[in-house]
Amino acid sequence: MLWFWEVLGSAFLGLAVALVATHRFADRFRDRSLVLVTGPAAAFGGGVIARAVLGPGHLLPTLAVAVLVSAALLSLLVRPRRGAPASGRRPSVGAA
Repeated sequence: MLWFWEVLGSAFLGLAVALVATHRFADRFRDRSLVLVTGPAAAFGGGVIARAVLGPGHLLPTLAVAVLVSAALLSLLVRPRRGAPASGRRPSVGAA
């Protein structure tokens, strides 16, 4: 039954990461509710996978993996700042 609390703790940490992200970078996300769902879901999935790979008795690494997976998936929802050039575009040189 300890696995349940590990994975639930992972989801709560993912929610905390999502709340911090929406507070710190509010203008960079399109939809706040999507961020608040993605954070815990990603951390839950990361916690389950880490638990399956590492096995029981590895609480801190499991939670660390869950937080990293949550942050990685939330980073995919970030849109670029307005006015910043697109990173995939090459500047034109010498064109008249």
